[in-house]
Amino acid sequence: MTSSAPSSTHSSAASAGAAALPAHVPLAVQLRGGAVEGVHYGTVAATDAEGALLWGAGSPEAPFFPRSALKPLQAVALVRAGLSLPAELLALAAASHSGGPAHREGTRRILSLHGLDEAVLANTTDLPYGVREREEWIATGGHADRVCQNCSGKHAAMAAVCTLNDWPTAGYLAPTHPLQRLVAETVAELTGEEPAGWTTDGCGTPLPALSLIGMARAYGRIARAAAEGSGSPEAAVGRAMSLHPEMVAGDGRDVTAFMRAVPGAVAKDGFEGVQLVGLPDGRAVGVKVSDGGDRARMPIAVRSLAALGLPEAGEGGPLAALATQPVLGGGRAVGVLTALDGALPPAAV
Repeated sequence: MTSSAPSSTHSSAASAGAAALPAHVPLAVQLRGGAVEGVHYGTVAATDAEGALLWGAGSPEAPFFPRSALKPLQAVALVRAGLSLPAELLALAAASHSGGPAHREGTRRILSLHGLDEAVLANTTDLPYGVREREEWIATGGHADRVCQNCSGKHAAMAAVCTLNDWPTAGYLAPTHPLQRLVAETVAELTGEEPAGWTTDGCGTPLPALSLIGMARAYGRIARAAAEGSGSPEAAVGRAMSLHPEMVAGDGRDVTAFMRAVPGAVAKDGFEGVQLVGLPDGRAVGVKVSDGGDRARMPIAVRSLAALGLPEAGEGGPLAALATQPVLGGGRAVGVLTALDGALPPAAV
């Protein structure tokens, strides 16, 4: 299956999303003092080892924007185009990193290995994404720049691939650029579907509208390839992410904690309440929180993985700390944010 990104990344995505609102369902609830304070609606898709839908809630077939959860798929395309990096730097190419010293230095290493410098980067400027990293950066006189921005590893790797293939680095974000056409083809192959439309992500890269089923299918393929030890680009990306979760996000970030707790898993978040997880046996879970809130995506994902029988997601398992969030009042816990009972299949562990 092949696909090409359209010359315009705006109109087709707008028409794709205008047809109907997704039928999201209640998936998580915030309780304060025993009363419901807030409800998060959303969609979940769980796929089997072959990428078929096991069960879903909401509208798992509806197109949505995966945001930064697309990065592992983009990284697979880069490896297919000849990118060869140490595992920790390949993990950074698939990262929404916190902007710490290792992340900034890693981005610069990717560039220098290919005879490039920061001037080639076309992502947006920003302060470090991590709270601690941002505070430390500002305290030392740092300012918003492209290396600090959480997508800088991906952009450095994209520019590197251009040099490897004698493609122009100028305009590497254009949908018609050979790099982005390769990414579009790879995304279609891994997800098993053609994008419903295209727009532009926050960092400037082309962004397809895909189903949650398709994205889960892709994550299952990447994680399974890594577990089977194949020499494929999918295996290289999955292995790099699971071996170096600190480069995919950072200390204190939930996807880093998740991959540390579940060896061989591939996990990645995305803005607007997106969470994808691929397991070594090829099964996967995708979550989209309808209001875009970040706090509910991981509790829903952990609860969904418990329904799949993942031991680490069971009661008292190493993922228990990610399955709920305390609700504070006066500095002490007075409630909880948790996945909603009855919205998902019962836990199988």
